[in-house]
Amino acid sequence: MINRRLIRIKVFKVLYSVEASGSDSLIEAEKTLMYSCEKTLHLYYFILNAAVALKNAAVARIDTGLKKFNPTSEERDPNRKFAENKVSGYLEQCPWFLKYCGDHGLMWTETLSPLVRKLLSAISAKDYYKEYMSSETRSLAEDCELFIRIFTDEELFEDNEALASYLEDMSLFWTDDLGYVLNSVVRSLDTLRRRGMIPEPDVFLKDDDRTFALDLLKAAMTGYDKYMEAVVSSTSNWDPERVVTTDLVLIIQGIAEAVNFPNIPLKVTINEYVDISKYYSTRNSRVFVNGLLDRILRKKTDSGEIVKTGRGLIDN
Repeated sequence: MINRRLIRIKVFKVLYSVEASGSDSLIEAEKTLMYSCEKTLHLYYFILNAAVALKNAAVARIDTGLKKFNPTSEERDPNRKFAENKVSGYLEQCPWFLKYCGDHGLMWTETLSPLVRKLLSAISAKDYYKEYMSSETRSLAEDCELFIRIFTDEELFEDNEALASYLEDMSLFWTDDLGYVLNSVVRSLDTLRRRGMIPEPDVFLKDDDRTFALDLLKAAMTGYDKYMEAVVSSTSNWDPERVVTTDLVLIIQGIAEAVNFPNIPLKVTINEYVDISKYYSTRNSRVFVNGLLDRILRKKTDSGEIVKTGRGLIDN
């Protein structure tokens, strides 16, 4: 589920919080990190479950039309294609999906009904939805394609301010994870389209990523003061008050990764933290983080503190 880019971001957020609060409890920081990682998986289930919520809203809309005293011809003979879509049907019959959503309270409850109805109305106005509804064919592949279009439509999910507000109210740990989760949902729907099933996801994408997350946090926290000294000694006219705190945390975390993970190339580490700085710091942070981190890591490589081993990991 969670890749190493997102792990680095989550470690950064915990490390930033630790330094801002003055806490030095590694155990509590590790608990927060693992909880944050698990909450991303929760968000994945919740967003995927939107397919069921939208189907239920479509069924309710049809039932309301049929109960009208003077229904239109369309209401008397409704098109049930979306209300009977096979993606929602699959999820409603998937034991592990239903159990996980039920156990962790990831259902779209009545409180969210106004949002679901607005989503359904917005979807119904889309040309790709009208084309889908006008087609007489019915297949799992076609239904998957529709939901892939829905979940990749930025107007509906990623840039939906009302949805963002609901998600923030439900969990602060879901902030900034929606884009990543939407991509994961789309990949799962593509798997469902091709293979007729969705594999049950784990919190981490790879088996050793949990260890990577915990070891990176520990290395950054325990070595923070030492790595801060490296930053100070590498900065001319050092003035802590003029340097953005997020930049410092990113650079220190980058040093910790470079020193403690000999199997990760320096270029990968530098590029990762430069990219993260684009989203979590100032406009000029990219240049600052890139230049200072590169300078410090080269010094530590020359002194022998950083040693990279293995084919392709020795940076000339």
